[in-house]
Formats: sequence, structure tokens, C-alpha cells
Amino acid sequence: MIAPVTAAESAAPAYASSWEHLADELRWLDHLLHLRLLERRGAADDDPLEAFKGLVISEQEILRLLAAAAPPPGARAGVRSAELRPEVGTALDGLALSIARRRDAASRRGTVLTLPQLARIFHLSPFEERCVLICLAPEVDRKYEKLYAYLQDDVTRRRPTVGLVLELLCGAPAEAHAARAAFEPLATLLRGRLVQIENGAFSPLLSRPLKLDDRVAGFLLGSGSIAPAVQEVAELALPAAEDESRLVCEEVRRRLADTVRQVLGRPEPGGLVLYLHGPYGAEKQALARAVCSDLGLPLVAGDLEKLLADPRPFEETVWLLAREAVLQPAALCLRGCDALFADEAGPAQHRDRQRALFEAVGAFSRLTFLLGERPWSPAGKFPLPGFLDLELAPPEGAAALELWEERLRGTALADAVDAGALASRFRLTPGQVRDAVALAGNLARWRSPEEGAIAEGDLAAACRAQAGLKLAKVARKVEPRYGWDDIVLPPDQVEQLREICDRARHRHVVFGDWGFGKRLSLGKGLNVLFSGQPGTGKTMAAEVIARELDLDLYKIDLSQVVSKYIGETEKNLDHVFAAAESSNAILLFDEADALFGKRSEVRDSHDRYANVEVSYLLQKMEEYEGIAILASNLRQHLDSAFLRRLGFTVHFPFPDEGSRQLIWASAWPAEAPLGDDVDFAALAREYRLAGGNIKNIVLAAAFLAAAERDRVRQGHLLRATRREYQKMGKTINVAEGAEVAP
Repeated sequence: MIAPVTAAESAAPAYASSWEHLADELRWLDHLLHLRLLERRGAADDDPLEAFKGLVISEQEILRLLAAAAPPPGARAGVRSAELRPEVGTALDGLALSIARRRDAASRRGTVLTLPQLARIFHLSPFEERCVLICLAPEVDRKYEKLYAYLQDDVTRRRPTVGLVLELLCGAPAEAHAARAAFEPLATLLRGRLVQIENGAFSPLLSRPLKLDDRVAGFLLGSGSIAPAVQEVAELALPAAEDESRLVCEEVRRRLADTVRQVLGRPEPGGLVLYLHGPYGAEKQALARAVCSDLGLPLVAGDLEKLLADPRPFEETVWLLAREAVLQPAALCLRGCDALFADEAGPAQHRDRQRALFEAVGAFSRLTFLLGERPWSPAGKFPLPGFLDLELAPPEGAAALELWEERLRGTALADAVDAGALASRFRLTPGQVRDAVALAGNLARWRSPEEGAIAEGDLAAACRAQAGLKLAKVARKVEPRYGWDDIVLPPDQVEQLREICDRARHRHVVFGDWGFGKRLSLGKGLNVLFSGQPGTGKTMAAEVIARELDLDLYKIDLSQVVSKYIGETEKNLDHVFAAAESSNAILLFDEADALFGKRSEVRDSHDRYANVEVSYLLQKMEEYEGIAILASNLRQHLDSAFLRRLGFTVHFPFPDEGSRQLIWASAWPAEAPLGDDVDFAALAREYRLAGGNIKNIVLAAAFLAAAERDRVRQGHLLRATRREYQKMGKTINVAEGAEVAP
């Protein structure tokens, strides 16, 4: 006889562990299976199928399997099923009551039991929870495979089918009919990927086997490993026992932790989605991990770029990833969001994937960190009431100086390094500063293996290497070859160029130490206009500045950026400035007249859109915080509103005779062989040429002399001058040096 649950058993203590609870639940399942068996069989008999053991499953074998849970009444000879069913039913009800009371006691004590926890996470009904238990049983003990096969009258059906679950858990046909809804595709069991159902297109639903998801089974049995399906695209980061890491954005970390703590402490549902964006090395993932460490939360960190490249369906994998966060439980962090959020990423497919991402996040994760480089907002796309956008920009002023000093502390330096100058010239993120110092060490060891101390030039080269790759795709890099001794300009223009360099060097003092940066929301960059006729030294001056500041120089031909198609010019400009945000380079916009002309009166749609292009450029230039040099041949054609936004306007005059003579003399390398008859004064006096033309003539004359295996003589220079005039559409009388219009 199965004894009914006693009062002492009903008042049993709280469960101490999940396994203790699951053992009782499986004991309850044994009683349920036994009851259903009794409802099917008649009086107990000897087993007539013993000779066919292994080919068929007999009732006696089933009774022996059930005997491990409780002595089956059917083991007593002569006792009929009708007499035993009430006894087994009473025991089943009593055990269910005991389990419920012990679960409640465990909940009051704060003991987490995995099966009730799973039910709370996914809002499972009692029927769905029992369905999970039935599917879990074969994962714990293979005896249930035989039990299920026997009850389904098919030795090959060792997994519970939908029909068996309904038979075990439902009474009247109407109850079973209503319970079928639990196995619909959008119902919790299947939508939450808790249970997998065989996709038998030509078999009825009742005949389809069910299998508990491996990760859910592991969760119920106490496994903390993340799901195998997401291990290739994500990793689990546990909170540090004592997190001593210090971030540049410590104030942001503290405020963010307070905000998250308040949200997670609210009783009402709803999570928080934090979009952290900024350039590479801006401590985005480090900030997410630090906040989780402050809160004592693990972090499931995934890579959206890997998810998009994974051959498995994106919607399936991202759902499993978000589910993993709630099973741990942990915060969810997804890096590489630009691949999914970029406007040009693709129309319908990416919109569907974005929707799948936020549906998964909304269904599971209460705290989600999304990491990207560019700004993005769900406004007008997806309803995310708990969305917070936070930009992590490179540090400035005192914070940047402190970062450099900290990274250089303890590093072997060849000479005194001005950390403030580095902070002013190179606007780098903490990660880029770390990488730059490491690369500078490698450059120093390559330059001087014996000494290996880092020089300031090593640091400058390492800083330049951090951000030039993106810009190289939309602009042409120019190697600075000229210094102050090479450029020939009036004293005032040279002084202006030196002032530009000084402003770039001392940004950290004025914007940081003196507080001007707090007063300016825009216009922290350095925008310069070089105006003058072609060949007067505008590009050379940009090279001089780049060489003086030890910065890269990139030349953008605006005549190639401007497009006749509406919207294309803005898109091209956006690509340029987006790539330049982290370049720390000097941008030289050549042929600026192609776009920077005066905004015209609106006579038609083309005029209106041309004004839009100029306005967009002005906006991007005000937002840009680097050095931008604009080269224009016609200053008078530039918009006055544009000129007001410039820090410097340097006019490059056409060289006079004295300047031309200096240009002729300085254009020669020291190795070039010059003949005694070369007369720079006569050339400067006779030919009114700009510096660019003079350099062309010098190079052409050198090739003429090399072809004749001779020194460069005055005759070579005169022949080269005539060729240059021909290129300009003019002719000259070489003998007299008189210019004649063609």
C-alpha cells in the first residue's frame, strides 16, 4: 500500500536545493505515470512477455521501474486496478501538496529553486511547468524512456509526445483541447525555445515528440555554462570580487550604476537599454563590465558582427543570446552595433533583424548594453521606453593630460616627453592611448635595439598610426616634405602659420586648464582658409604645418565630393567627417570653390539644394574638432557666414620679384649639379611665375640636363620655362623674356 502523506510530511522543511525539489517532482511524476498505468490495465498478472525482453516493453518491467520511487500496489497479487487507483490518487495529491508547501517555504527563506524560477522568468502556467518536468525526466533518468514508450505503445517512441503530455496532465477532453494552445508556435514553450517539437509536416500534432532544450535542462540541473549555440558569438564575464580597475569616465560609471540600480529595484516590469557609442578604445565595453561589477552582475557579451556573419538564422541566435542573459541571470552586452544600425546597412532585412533584436531584448533582458561607434536612436522605428543614449568621447583637457601621464608613468623614455602637447595634438581614446604607448615601445626597440627607450618621435608616429585607416579610404594621404626654410611668404603670413601651430599645441591649456572648453559646445576645432592663386604655396604651407605638428595630412578633392545627384554631396561629406573624427589628422580641402561659394538666391530647386549643401558643410565643420584647411583660389566668392566660422584666413599673395628669386634658389636639392651660368635673379626678373610653376620648371630642367649628361644650365631652364608657358596657354620670346599672349 502507498501510505498517504502524513501531517509531518506536509509540514516538511523548506527545500535546501533545486535537486532536492526536482527529486520530489520526479517522484510525483512516477506516481502520475503509475496512476495512468492503473487506469489502463486490469488485474496484475505474471509477465507473459519475459521471453521477448528487449523487443517489447512489458507491464511487469514498467512496474519494476516504478518500484524505485514507491512500492507499486500492482506488485501485490490479486489486487485489481480499480481498487488501487484511489490509493495512488490520494498519494499523488498528498505529494503535490507537500511539494507546494516546501516550495513556498523555500521561497520565504530566499532559496532559489530552478524549476519555479524558470516558471517565473517565462510566466509559465502550471500546465506548462508540468510539461517541462515531463520533458526533463529522460534527461535525468533513462528509465523514463521506457515508461513513455510503454504508455505510447511504441518501443521506438522514447520521448513524450504532445498526445502523451495531454493524457498525463489533462482530465476531460475539453481540458485537453484547451491545453493544445500551449504547443502553438507563438506560445511560451516554443517561442521561448524551452521545448523543441518535431517538425512533422505530415504527422498530427498529438504524435509529435517533445524534447527539452539542452540549455534549459542544464539550467534546471544547476549548470552555469552558456548555451552551446551562442558560445561562438558570446562569452560570460563574471563580476570581479574586488574590481580595482579605474576608468577615465569614472563619473559616468558611478552615475550609470546608480541609474541601473534604481531601475532594477523597481517592482514593475520593464528593462533598460543603454546605447554606448564612441570611437574605438572609448571604454564602452570596459564601462559595461565595470557597472556590472559594481552591481554584482555577470555579463553575457556578444558580438553582433559575428551574429550577422553566422550561417544560422540571426533571429534564432539573438533570441537564444537574450534568453541566456535571463537564465544566468546576467546583463546583456552586444558590441558591433554599427553593422546593424547603420542607415546604409540595408532596408528590409536589417529592419527585420533590428526588430528581432529588440523583441528578444524586451522579452528577456532587464539590462542591455548596446555598443557602437556612431550615434543611433530608435525614435520612429521601435518603441523602447527604457532607451538611454550615451556618448563616450575621447577625453579632453585635464582628463586627457592625466591619461597620458598615467600611461607614460614607468615607461622608459629617451628624453622629456610633453604629455600636454601629445594630449593637444592627438585626440585619442583611452584604448588608443594604450595602443599608442605599446606601439611606440616597439618602434623604439626597432630603432634602437640596445637602448629601447621611447622618444617623442616614436610616440607621435604611434599616435598617427591609430586612426588613419578609415580616412585613407576617402582621402589621399600627403607625406609632408617641406619645412619652414622651404616656404617663401611675407613675414605676416609666416607669423600666421606659426600661430596656427601654437593654437594646435596649446588646446589643452585653453580648453582644459582655463575652462574655455566648458563654454563652447561647437567650434573647438581649428578651421583655416588658405586663399590665393594656384601655385602660391597653399598646399606647401599645409605640409609645413603637418610636419611641424607631426600630424598626418590628408587631401580631399572637393570637386570629386560634390555630386549633381540630390543628397549625394551630403553623404560624401558625411563619410569624410565620420572617418576624420578619430583621425587626428589635418584635412586639406582642395578646390574649395567647388562647394564653398556664396549661397545664391533661390530661383529654382537646384539653387535651394545648393544652399542646403553649403549649410550642411558649415554644420559639419563646426562639429569637427580637428584641424581643417580649406584651399581656395577665389576668396571673394566665399560666403560671409562661412568666413565667420574660420579661426584663420591666410592670403597667399602672388610672389614679387624678390620672393621669386628666393623660390628659384630654394627649389634645388643640395645634390643637384648647377652650372655657373644659372642666374636666378634674371629668371625672377624676366618671368612672372608662381612658386608651383617655378618648381615644375626646375624639375623639367633637371631632366633636360640629365638627358644631355650635363649640369643644369641657364639654357635648360629657359627651355623648361617655355614648356611651362605652353602648358599655361601662353608663349614667350625666350631671347627677350617677353610674355606674348597666344
